[in-house]
Amino acid sequence: MPNRPTVTVDGAAIRQLRMLAGCEMADLADRVGITRSYLSRIETGTRRQVRPRVYAALRTALEASDQQLLADHENGGEHHERHP
Repeated sequence: MPNRPTVTVDGAAIRQLRMLAGCEMADLADRVGITRSYLSRIETGTRRQVRPRVYAALRTALEASDQQLLADHENGGEHHERHP
């Protein structure tokens, strides 16, 4: 099975941006096209790797930059793919 590209995200940053935007978890999950449970796992750090489609949808929904959403390489995160 070939490896599919993934992006390592900062779940705490995603949660903070969502809350600053006044967005409920279920609303953001709907806008991104994922389940509330999956979003919860991302925000709590249980799930750090996401597919590029999910990353792009999170970035768009939160109106965020790569610097805001990607895990910091210095803290053990790996950047597999970047989106302009």
